[in-house]
Amino acid sequence: MSEEKLMMKALSMDIITAKMFTELHLSIIEAYGEKEGRKLVQQGLEAFGLKDAETMAQKATAEGQNHAFYEYLPQVVEEEEKYAELTTFARFSKMFAQISKQVVDKYEEEGEDVIRRAVERYGRKRGEGIAQRARANGLENNSDNYLKNYDMARSELFEVDTVHKENEVEQTFTYCPFGQQWADDDMGKYGILYCQVIDPSVAKGYNKNFEVVHDQYVLREGQCHFQFQMKE
Repeated sequence: MSEEKLMMKALSMDIITAKMFTELHLSIIEAYGEKEGRKLVQQGLEAFGLKDAETMAQKATAEGQNHAFYEYLPQVVEEEEKYAELTTFARFSKMFAQISKQVVDKYEEEGEDVIRRAVERYGRKRGEGIAQRARANGLENNSDNYLKNYDMARSELFEVDTVHKENEVEQTFTYCPFGQQWADDDMGKYGILYCQVIDPSVAKGYNKNFEVVHDQYVLREGQCHFQFQMKE
């Protein structure tokens, strides 16, 4: 095999959103059954906007990503797109919050656990993919190679300071488009369920010994602070 490194293209936010939606769909149906589970997801997707969901679904499909969006969309979606002017990060946040709201408002703490479980599975699978991206370039899945092989593009919309230490990566986000959208929409109650779980889950999927200390949140303290630590 050539020693030349493979160029790893970041996943689009349409693919990432489709992955998240699919895990929400699976976890909610697992918890509440086909009839009730699908009803909750449908209500959330309609509250978000079916045309916006269709746009993301089409783009994800065009990029080769299988997903569950089409199980909830009619063959022809008549309504207009509501969020075409928003970033893909903002649309991800709105979709996640509206579906989570249906579950949490009805099932309270139990519903929160269902949403966290969906995020955990989604994050773990993404972490496994990041490990594969590193492996494809002959790199170990250690702390140094985590961000180098990350699957989601870090756009200029994220304001972050990153410090690399021995077996550790420390990050402080002073602006996060996900958290800001939830704050702007007064949906932090639902968005925090994503924030609490996502980074530890991605890290654990990347390497079972990679642990995350997340002691500050944009939605709570105004910034997110992480310590990604590789344990022996």
